[in-house]
Amino acid sequence: MENVGAFFDIDGTLYRNSLMIQHFKKLIKYEVIDPAIWHNHVKHTYYEWEKRYGDFEDYLEELAEFYVRELKGVNKDYIDFIANQVIKINGDQVYKYTRSRIEWHKNSGHKVFFISGSPDFLVEKMAKKYGVTEYRGSEYIVDEENNFTGEIVRMWDSENKQRTIDEFVSRFDVDLNKSYSYGDTAGDLSMLKMVENPIAINPNKNLLKAIKEDEELYKKIDIIVERKDLIYKLSPDVEIIDI
Repeated sequence: MENVGAFFDIDGTLYRNSLMIQHFKKLIKYEVIDPAIWHNHVKHTYYEWEKRYGDFEDYLEELAEFYVRELKGVNKDYIDFIANQVIKINGDQVYKYTRSRIEWHKNSGHKVFFISGSPDFLVEKMAKKYGVTEYRGSEYIVDEENNFTGEIVRMWDSENKQRTIDEFVSRFDVDLNKSYSYGDTAGDLSMLKMVENPIAINPNKNLLKAIKEDEELYKKIDIIVERKDLIYKLSPDVEIIDI
């Protein structure tokens, strides 16, 4: 059988939000994180994005900074219940197109991989829910007592995703010339460029601009948009309207 692989980002590509954001909110609810962190810091950036004056990436970066800091010293077992709740409540809030592609790949005997910038303990649970071959998320380092140290190995940039894909390709003998990848931001660029069948799902502006500037990727990529009750395909020459 041909060793076809399918590489999926999760946040914004499969899941319609961010697993880390949902976990952050649950940690506040269960008083692991002080609600003042949200009200005094992150809320303003969130509302700027919600009103479309700010950028989602700015909101996510600020939240991630506090998220990592506040988890330092917390026992991983202590928050496992909360992580399970996040997947139980949010795990089905996904794009129909992406969910159907995962099933198609699995039914076709392809190897399915999740590669995400979300915390590894959340990505692990999402990977189990969808029965994928292998996964990798941002690694949150714990000490010998299973407490978070505050150190992480990031998986949300293109370079680290590239190294992970290289590892999976080697381990599972994946033929990239017959493989697929799915992403929505510039952090997924290397993942999209290295396969023969790249699909950008609801791409953000930076990714779409990068596609337009990359002649090889421009020629082979499909752009899928899922909005309201409609799924449609765009050509890379779609006009970007800057306001």
